[in-house]
Amino acid sequence: MKNAGQAIHIKKEVLVRIIKAFLSDNFEEQARLIPFAIRPKGMEVPYRCCIYKERAIIKDRTIAGLGFQIEEDDETVSLSTYAKKALERKEIDDKNLTVLQAACKGCLTNRIYVTDLCQGCIARPCQTACKFGAITVINGKSIIDEEKCKKCQMCVKVCPYNAIVKITVPCEDSCPVGAIKKDETGFASIDYSKCINCGRCIASCPFGAVHEKSQIIDILKAIKSDKKVIAMIAPSIAGQFPGNIYQLKTAIIQAGFDDVYEVAQGADITATNEAKEFSERMKEVQAKNNEWIDAWVNEGGYAESEQEEKADEKQEEEKKTFMTTSCCAGYNQLVKKHLQDIKPYVSDTKTPLYYTAEIVKKEHPEAVTVFVSPCVAKRAEGFDNENVDYVMNYEELGALFVAKKIEIMSCDETKYVTESSKQARCFGYSGGVADSVKSALRDEKSVKPFVINGLNKESIRQLKQFAAKNECEDGCNLIEVMCCEGGCIGGNASLNNQKTAKKLIDTLASNSEDIPKI
Repeated sequence: MKNAGQAIHIKKEVLVRIIKAFLSDNFEEQARLIPFAIRPKGMEVPYRCCIYKERAIIKDRTIAGLGFQIEEDDETVSLSTYAKKALERKEIDDKNLTVLQAACKGCLTNRIYVTDLCQGCIARPCQTACKFGAITVINGKSIIDEEKCKKCQMCVKVCPYNAIVKITVPCEDSCPVGAIKKDETGFASIDYSKCINCGRCIASCPFGAVHEKSQIIDILKAIKSDKKVIAMIAPSIAGQFPGNIYQLKTAIIQAGFDDVYEVAQGADITATNEAKEFSERMKEVQAKNNEWIDAWVNEGGYAESEQEEKADEKQEEEKKTFMTTSCCAGYNQLVKKHLQDIKPYVSDTKTPLYYTAEIVKKEHPEAVTVFVSPCVAKRAEGFDNENVDYVMNYEELGALFVAKKIEIMSCDETKYVTESSKQARCFGYSGGVADSVKSALRDEKSVKPFVINGLNKESIRQLKQFAAKNECEDGCNLIEVMCCEGGCIGGNASLNNQKTAKKLIDTLASNSEDIPKI
C-alpha cells in the first residue's frame, strides 16, 4: 500500500522546513519562504510544467503541514499569514485529510477500455464472457458500452492478447468505502461522512495529492510552553526507526518531550480484557445451548436417541457465533459508519491508546498527551478521546529528528517505567492481536482465530456475510481485523518495509516476558 515515490520525499522536506521555521527567530517569514527554498530560481524543474506550478504545490503542502484545509484556501493568503494563524490556533478539528487540487492529476474515469491491441478475433471470448451484453464488435474491434458495463473484468481475464485493460483512478480504486470521488471540477474530493480515515488514498496517489493535516505546530507550541508534554508511542514504532525503543525514548526526550510511554502497556490491558470478554461471551453461548438442550429433552415427544440427535443439531446451530477485536481505529470507523450489522460482534474492550492515555492522564493530570502513530485513523480516535490532546505520525517524528539533528543510534538507552509483554509488543503486525488474546487465556485451544489482513471491498463483504450468518468461516470464533495490510506496520505513515519492520519487532519481543494468563 505504501507509496514510496518522490512525493514522500517532498512531503518530508516540507515538514522538516516547517519545524526549522518554527524553531527560528522569525517563523512567519521562514514559513513564507519554504516554496522558494525548495524550488529556488534557476533550478531545473523535475516534475511539473514550470517552477511556478511546483512552488504552488509546495505551498499547498506547507498549508497542510501547518494544519489547514487546502479546500478552504484563498490563494491570495500568504504562508506567513497561515503560520501566524497556526500560532494563534487554540483547537484542532476532526477533518484529518485534505486534497491538494494543484497536485491532483484529475485522472480519467474508472472504466474497462479496449486498446488498439484488439485483433477482432473470430472466437470473441470477451463478448462471450460478458454476462451483461456490454461488448459488441464494430469494424473488427471490440467496443464496450459503458452504461451496460459492470466492471466485472471478465473480458480483461479472457482476452488472449491482453488488449482489454482496466483504467483505474488510484485513490478511488483503493478506497474500500467509496469516500473519495471526483467533484464537479474533475478533481478528487473526500466525503467525510463516509471516510474511515484508512489512509489508503494517501498511500495510493502517485502524485501525493491527498495529504494529512498535520498537528506538528500545535505539538511544538505545547513543547515550547511550560506544560509537561508526554509522548505515547505505538507498538509498531519498534520497526520504523534505527536503534531500539530505549534509544528512541532518549531521542524523543531530546526532541523536547518530558517523558515517553509505550502504548504496548495499554495493549496488555486490551489483550487481557478482550480475553476475559471472549471467555464470557463463549460461556454465555454454551449456557444458552445447555438451556435449550434441557428444554428440548423435557418436552418429550421423541425417542431418547432422537431427542439427543435433534439436540446436537440445535447445539451446532447455536454455536455459530464469534467476537471481533476492537483495537484498530480504521475498523472501528468502518463499523460506526458502514457496518452496523457487525457491531454486536465487536469487542467492547477499549483500544491500547485508550488505556495508555488514561494511565498517563491519571499519573500526570496537567500533561499534554501526544500519540505517535503509524496512520491517519488514529487522528480520528485521538479527536474523540479527551485524554489524547494531539497525534503526530512517524513521518512527522522523523522530520522532527532531522530538524533537530538527533541521531537515534548515538543516543543512550532510557528504560520505561513499565515494561510491556512480548505479545503486546507484537500488536503492530497482522495476527499479533489475536495471538495476544489467545496467549492471555489458560485455555488457548478455545480460541480459533481468523485474521482479516487489510480492509478492502472483498473483506468488507466477508464481514457482512459473517454477521448475516452469525458464523465465521471454518468455525473460527475470534476475528482480528486490521485496516492496513500487514497491520500497523503497513500504515500510511510507516517508514520501513514490512518484512524488516516485523523482524525488528520480533527481536524486541523475544527479549520480553509473556503476557500473564487469566
